[in-house]
Amino acid sequence: MAQKIKVTQIRSRIGSQKNQIASLRGLGLWKINSNSVLENTPEIRGMIRKVNHLVRIESVD
Repeated sequence: MAQKIKVTQIRSRIGSQKNQIASLRGLGLWKINSNSVLENTPEIRGMIRKVNHLVRIESVD
């Protein structure tokens, strides 16, 4: 699982729960349309799963 994924925030975090906001921060996302390229690990996937309604995921080759 050394593949990388690109995570882009597509919706605002206003009104989200504290743990969802913390997951966005952990993913390196602060504003709408900000993105991060991260390793595809189970830990990152778990954080994405918490905020899947706020982000878009793309694979990076």
